[in-house]
Amino acid sequence: MQLFDLTGKVAVITGSSRGIGRAIAQALAAAGARVVISSRKQDACDVVATGINEAHGEGRAIAISANISSKEALQHLVDRTRTAFERIDILVCNAASNPYYGPMSGITDDQFRKIFDNNVLANHWLIGMIAPEMVQRRDGAIIIISSIGGFVGSSAIGAYNVAKAADLQLARNLAVELGPHNVRVNAISPGVIRTDFAKALYEDPVAEAKLEKLTPLRRLGEPEEIAGAAIFLAAKSGAYVTGQSIIVDGGTTIAGVV
Repeated sequence: MQLFDLTGKVAVITGSSRGIGRAIAQALAAAGARVVISSRKQDACDVVATGINEAHGEGRAIAISANISSKEALQHLVDRTRTAFERIDILVCNAASNPYYGPMSGITDDQFRKIFDNNVLANHWLIGMIAPEMVQRRDGAIIIISSIGGFVGSSAIGAYNVAKAADLQLARNLAVELGPHNVRVNAISPGVIRTDFAKALYEDPVAEAKLEKLTPLRRLGEPEEIAGAAIFLAAKSGAYVTGQSIIVDGGTTIAGVV
């Protein structure tokens, strides 16, 4: 049995023009999958898809831009993927947003709604569009990128953490609902990963040094270090894993000092 082989599988990865999403898309393609690169900007998606096709052969990746805040745009993403590849075997809900840093007492209603809508509701929409074909086929893997913020409190990204905790429960609920149909739903909870999205947490050298000191491995994570967990959950290697969250944080949470 080839535990980590994804040959013949089709994967949709949101927020995959950069950072963690891009690393996951590249890793899934390297494992044999055909991948759909998606984020808000078509030109950024095109760059990633072109790179994957150059590395693994023409037709291994396509680029379809979509704004996760739009249900219609997500449906367009799903429809175009099915037209191009006929099926969707793997869904990675990675795209997210966080427009506010600071105590929750200062967040506006619009900012809170945007965080919840983009980080939770959009995942619910997209999974609802794709899961039925997985159920019919009795095979599928859904991965939600959450965060260790879903397990702890924060005075800086509290609303984001609330949304990421909701993502963990979304994975658990859907795992119960879809499990009888052999569709697996799991989450990955990264620590602080060196991406543009998380830059506000570490761009100050003092803040970066503090984060590194609080992490047992004494460094921040890299996007590629999340991709391995995604392959595990998407492939036969994770065939008996559902409703779980894999924490990939260099040991930060077990140190108890987040």
